[in-house]
Amino acid sequence: MATPAVAIIVYDMANFPPVDEQLAYIKKGAAEIVKESELRSKLERSLKTGKPLRVKAGFDPTAPDLHLGHTVLLRKLKHFQDLGHTVIFLIGDFTGMIGDPTGRSATRPPLTREQIAENAETYKAQVFRILSPEKTVVDFNSRWFSKFSAEDFIRLTAKYTVSQMLEREDFHKRFHEEKPIAMHELLYPLAQGYDSVALEADVELGGTDQKFNLLVGRELQRAYGQESQVVLTTPILEGLDGVNKMSKSLGNAIGIHEPPLEMYGKVMSISDHMMWRYYELLTDVKVEQIATMKAEVASGKAHPMALKKELARSIVADFHSASE
Repeated sequence: MATPAVAIIVYDMANFPPVDEQLAYIKKGAAEIVKESELRSKLERSLKTGKPLRVKAGFDPTAPDLHLGHTVLLRKLKHFQDLGHTVIFLIGDFTGMIGDPTGRSATRPPLTREQIAENAETYKAQVFRILSPEKTVVDFNSRWFSKFSAEDFIRLTAKYTVSQMLEREDFHKRFHEEKPIAMHELLYPLAQGYDSVALEADVELGGTDQKFNLLVGRELQRAYGQESQVVLTTPILEGLDGVNKMSKSLGNAIGIHEPPLEMYGKVMSISDHMMWRYYELLTDVKVEQIATMKAEVASGKAHPMALKKELARSIVADFHSASE
């Protein structure tokens, strides 16, 4: 599959906000930052030099139909983009053929090149409903892995041990239950980690379930003589029931392609308590503004129904034009 040329993005370097302001916006809705002190140092250096951070998130094009739960990570990428940093939307067309074993109790069959290419196009069309197409670098990890020789892969595997790999919860569990772990699955975290080396990432984002893979990237960057990336994980969004992870199979999801009225109605059906979680993870409203709204509801100055309507309008507007 031909790999398109990587876009070169030019930013206005002089307009980074103060570091504390950037940190507050970045930390909004983040589950964990490894390490926050390192992120502060990188932001301070960025502000001093005028050079934006390189912020990546990798997506294996395996689920082309997105719901709001998938957009939590995209929203956090947008926040870095809002602050003037370089966002790299990495499509794992190579790693997608391996198959991410995260959370799997059994080996997952890899996708074909044709399936990946088709899903990747669908994915790009959807993510640009949140990210700015003009300010996003889209890359494919086949750009470097297609040039890897057998020797290159052997050198990569030498950077990590089997015992380190078995610290991963799903591998550890399958090993002790004597369930098969295919060799290609052990390569997946290394391949994802090497993406950060190839892109010289300053920050990598991923869901909490991706933490192990993201930390492998930190290790590999050190092994290749680079400064380690900061790892930022985003939470798993609860669905309409307010309890379980948002999932189409559980019937508690809001798909980003659903009609506006249907999407609006589903957002209005969430509990008042869950409304704050959605404000935090699915909007660009800042932490201080959310705190003010909570205080106004508590004092009776504002009614939660009015704020939920505003939330629903905001979410619908992200995915539908005013004319729809």
